[in-house]
Amino acid sequence: MRNPSWRTELTLLAALLMAGLLAGGLLGRPALGAAIGATLFGLRAIANLRSLHTWLTQNVDSEPPEARGLWGDLFDALYRLQRRGRSERERLRRLVDYMRESFSSLPYGAVMLDPEANIEWSNRAAERLLGLRYPEDMGQQLLNLLRSPEFVAYFEAEDYSKPLEMASPAQASRWLEIQLTFFGKRSRLLFVRDVTQTHKLEAMRKDFVANVSHELRTPLTVISGYLETFADNPDQLPPRLHRAVDQMLQQSRRMEGLISDLLLLSRLETVPQKEEQVPLALRPLLEALADDARTATSGERTITIEADDSLLLVGQEDEIRSICANLVFNAARYTQPGGRIMLRWYADLDAGYLQVEDDGCGIAPAHIPRLTERFYRVDDSRSMDTGGTGLGLAIVKHALLRHQGRLHISSEPGKGSCFTCVFPRERLVTR
Repeated sequence: MRNPSWRTELTLLAALLMAGLLAGGLLGRPALGAAIGATLFGLRAIANLRSLHTWLTQNVDSEPPEARGLWGDLFDALYRLQRRGRSERERLRRLVDYMRESFSSLPYGAVMLDPEANIEWSNRAAERLLGLRYPEDMGQQLLNLLRSPEFVAYFEAEDYSKPLEMASPAQASRWLEIQLTFFGKRSRLLFVRDVTQTHKLEAMRKDFVANVSHELRTPLTVISGYLETFADNPDQLPPRLHRAVDQMLQQSRRMEGLISDLLLLSRLETVPQKEEQVPLALRPLLEALADDARTATSGERTITIEADDSLLLVGQEDEIRSICANLVFNAARYTQPGGRIMLRWYADLDAGYLQVEDDGCGIAPAHIPRLTERFYRVDDSRSMDTGGTGLGLAIVKHALLRHQGRLHISSEPGKGSCFTCVFPRERLVTR
């Protein structure tokens, strides 16, 4: 027994038992004396337990009761643990207050949700942007306060890889970007920021492009008309102007194509999709586009079509044609004479797939994520040679979005490219 407190307790117990035995021996009842000694030791323990209980339940912030031996050491150890616990709680409270104050000063709204989607905390920016109130809304279900259909669908889908843009429920003229993320045991953290200015600038850009394109179309039509007249009557022009007129006519036609693509892209971004959509058979469309591609490009290219004739795609005919045309003509432009192009239309249990594969020059992996950006070119000189506008894949992307589809691109330099349009199963009809 190395602990002095234990030795003290055992010594006291032994002393009480010996005293009881001696007193009981004098009276002729030693066992009774020993029992009385043990009882006195137990009563002392009960008294100390009562003092401990009273201190822990009523006077926990006061000094511990006075006691000797093992009980005194126990009281002192508990007192030290209490002080350490209070110090740690105070430190954590200051840390929580500091974090809350930091989040409160953010220009972005922040809302903490428990696993049942109840509000645990929100900052002042969330009150301004979402109309939430803290602490009045604490414990409320977030979906009971934010009932916008697009937000409910975004929240319940639990796919938070991309943010959601929506009008503010507190002020309809304000546009918000909302991002959710999981943490802990399925708790969620919601961030919201005001993107009204960005939204306005994007709308202004779209309007500017559409208006400028409309305004350019009329004078360009006049210029192209005169150039075509000159080109059709070369004998009325000085010989030295023949080449200049041909080049101007070629570039005016290229500009007309650019304006047409800009107007189409603007319409895809701003004009709601028409409700009347019809089931389309893709083989006749692909065959017609293959013939056009062979005619429009110099040199022979083998274009093969594999299409499931029993499979129809429900959509807007002009937009589906635009998707197919841009992909087919891109493949024809960037495939050398003698190359092969494969057009496929098929489906599995999950989706329908329109695939355009070529064995052309291919694309480096660094360029693939940016191919659907407007005017993005992998090689400026090559695009000028092939006459591309840099808008084809942007048109494909936006037309696919209007059909709930997506574009997957795989390519390797020197080995060709494969562009796959993925359509949801709901847009497929079987004949």
